[in-house]
Amino acid sequence: MEEKSKDPLHGKRLDAILEELVEYYQGFEGLGEQINIKCFTENPSISSSLKFLRKTPWARTKVESLYLFVLRQKKRDEGKKSR
Repeated sequence: MEEKSKDPLHGKRLDAILEELVEYYQGFEGLGEQINIKCFTENPSISSSLKFLRKTPWARTKVESLYLFVLRQKKRDEGKKSR
């Protein structure tokens, strides 16, 4: 019997993470305010950002960390709504 991974990044594609962050921050402008990376602030697109993030481990780490933060925020917000 296989155990399900507790890592929220497990099985999550980078493009899905990026799209969710862009949606959460209402566009690249908001995302660029959170992570000041040129691929988010100058002529941004999902495609060009993915190319950069796949080649740049430190930037990918920042994006994944922000994604985990957003997941915690969403969970907290859901908890407040159910009260």
